[in-house]
Amino acid sequence: MEKTYFLPAEWHFQSYIQLTWPHAGTDWAYMLDEVEECFLNLAREIASRQPLLLVAPEFPAALEDFPYRDRICFVECPTNDTWARDHGFITLIERHSDPQLLDFCFNGWGMKFAADKDNLINSHLAKAGVLNGDYINCRNFVLEGGSIESDGEGTLLTTSTCLLSPNRNDTMSRADIEQYLTERFNLRQVLWLDYGYLAGDDTDSHIDTLARLCPGHTIVYVKCNDKQDEHYGALQSMENQLKTFRTPDGDPYRLLPLPMADPIYDEDGARLPATYANFLIMNTAVLYPTYDQPENDARAAEVLAEAFPGREIVGVDCRALIRQHGSLHCVTMQYPESVKSI
Repeated sequence: MEKTYFLPAEWHFQSYIQLTWPHAGTDWAYMLDEVEECFLNLAREIASRQPLLLVAPEFPAALEDFPYRDRICFVECPTNDTWARDHGFITLIERHSDPQLLDFCFNGWGMKFAADKDNLINSHLAKAGVLNGDYINCRNFVLEGGSIESDGEGTLLTTSTCLLSPNRNDTMSRADIEQYLTERFNLRQVLWLDYGYLAGDDTDSHIDTLARLCPGHTIVYVKCNDKQDEHYGALQSMENQLKTFRTPDGDPYRLLPLPMADPIYDEDGARLPATYANFLIMNTAVLYPTYDQPENDARAAEVLAEAFPGREIVGVDCRALIRQHGSLHCVTMQYPESVKSI
């Protein structure tokens, strides 16, 4: 019988959620206490619901008295940074076989930042024996988890700005990349989003900052209503393109707009990429970033409750995370249920 592996949707039942912990050797050094508080809140919300896979050079002192420590699987490993979404395994599953743990090349979002240690994290995890699955070396192709979205039914959503950036897979055309993804993930279609960006984003417009696939052929996306905002034109074009997308059966997607976060700036006056699209889907909950903007935070929760009926919608203050130009989804990576080995 031919084995048919597929890329599950994020809402497929999960085992671990991975966090790669900040430390003094990361870019978080200047605000370590502040970002550790955010990671503690994330760890608490995750581990109170399902097992947490923790990666760090040493076990964090902040977790010594953690109430859910027995639900943490810790792997000691050198790291450059904390963005588990982009250096973590991408997992394929098959009904009758062990999962495939795909280890793609992570090159610091197109060689913008050092990634020599982060690119080896998956090797450490494989050797540690904490993951059930067949290790598949895909390091001849640069791919970050934040750049792709799957519905588990053969549709992949991505952005052309990211996947076609010259410092990732520059010898491959758009057609080449689409063919590679289609074969690697056993896809029915690739939906390329050609518009949309966030000021301050280092990822070349990862899809998980802009638009997300949800159950029931639904896409939630960032919408900007302020015509004076620098994002208005690009996000309007993105919305118009989303309206043209169709499922493999020819049906339009249900589109649910998320609010645009009010501008947040760093200490030098540069705008930071705050986005409500950067949420994490868990087994019984959706964790989403908040930015101390009560009206926007509440509206985002309402939209996510509509997209994920039956799941608890839990906000986590992520103002610390966006100081390094990422948010909640960027620092997490989920693994399907069959991946947990212990």
